[in-house]
Amino acid sequence: MKSITIQGTKRESVGKKSTKALRDAELVPCVVYGGAETLNFSAEERSFKGLVYTPDAHTVSIEVDGQTIPAVLQDIQFHPITDKILHADFYQLSDDKPVVMEVPVRLTGRAKGVVSGGALRQSFRKLKLKALPANLPDEIVVDVTPLRIGNKLYVGDIKTNNYTFMHPDNAVVVAVKMSRTAMKGGAVVEDDDEEETEAPEGEAPATEATSAE
Repeated sequence: MKSITIQGTKRESVGKKSTKALRDAELVPCVVYGGAETLNFSAEERSFKGLVYTPDAHTVSIEVDGQTIPAVLQDIQFHPITDKILHADFYQLSDDKPVVMEVPVRLTGRAKGVVSGGALRQSFRKLKLKALPANLPDEIVVDVTPLRIGNKLYVGDIKTNNYTFMHPDNAVVVAVKMSRTAMKGGAVVEDDDEEETEAPEGEAPATEATSAE
């Protein structure tokens, strides 16, 4: 998996007054845990651009006082009005300890059902998985070519030995729905079911995705 570097400075004080001073200076209070000791540090807000404002997944190399710590972002808090980053939590990576993170889903191919006039519905833009750091993928590639109208592709259909999905096997990743003007045998077929594919609880509602050519 790709990695970005965030350079920080160790925090000697973690009180409210110190935290406010950091934010006023456009610095983000951070913590990295999972190692022998919890490390509190601060980093420039702009250094988070390549980590937060991107659809890609990354690990992070945190450089503090000459020490480099491999980690993944676990939680980030934003100001409700300004969207400025208020705080970031990182989890330190160890070669022998699995880690949980979200990885983007990329669809490839053109579904047979879409060619027939159906509509592609993608329920998950990202999937949460658990893997050893060395096995973390940059993305999860799903070929939708075989899907016909009415077909669904489930989490359980994605085969891998390198990581474990943190979703039930029957969670729908992508489906091809009948559209109102879908063609079948040269005749227009009216669609009586126009409901979107529902995303599992906690996921964003299903949206129409454009198949890759």
